[in-house]
Amino acid sequence: MKKLLILSFFISSLFSSQVSYEMGKKIYKETCLSCHGVDGKANTEMDFIVRPRSLQTSILNEEQSYQIIKKGAQHWGSAADIMPSFESVYDENRLRSIAYYIRKEFNPNAQIRVEELYAKSEPILEEKKPKMLKRGKKIYTRNCSWCHGLRGKGDGEATRNPEKSIFPYDLSKTLLTSDQMFLYAKHGGKFWGTDKNDMPSWQRKYDDYTLKSVVKYIDKEFRKK
Repeated sequence: MKKLLILSFFISSLFSSQVSYEMGKKIYKETCLSCHGVDGKANTEMDFIVRPRSLQTSILNEEQSYQIIKKGAQHWGSAADIMPSFESVYDENRLRSIAYYIRKEFNPNAQIRVEELYAKSEPILEEKKPKMLKRGKKIYTRNCSWCHGLRGKGDGEATRNPEKSIFPYDLSKTLLTSDQMFLYAKHGGKFWGTDKNDMPSWQRKYDDYTLKSVVKYIDKEFRKK
């Protein structure tokens, strides 16, 4: 009897997943394809100020994708409003089905990729931990504030150019985890699917300890509690 219940639950889960996949696929083709493309790489002829990132190499997990689809990118710190909110268009099941389809179709190993890359980073020695905030503040002020601003609001000096060609995130709103922020800073935006290289890779200039220190400073000073 127990085996039959387990088998029944397994079959039900598979059926539910397939229904969610097909629902997400249908909505993606109707709504998302024009910007993100058939393969999720955003290789479209549409003219964007900020081109959509490649969904195949995005750092986002399924839950984060769902939150962005639901609330829109600006809610989570984006300076551009190209990715709108769809919570008034689709119900909860449909919103989640889109995120599920995107993960399964374009980026099924996103979470594993993040975990493996982070596992390869240098661990922080206990004796260096007390110095992290001071180190992070120094490097953030020297480098990151030029784009992200002294308070992390995405309003640094670099955004005041005549063309307004750079759109840094408001770090107080980002939904990235601390591990993801570290990997984003280490490898740069293009590695994680952005079209432009406004967010460079810092791994040649700074070691893992320094980059993790910057993230620790951002978490303490800017992130919403």
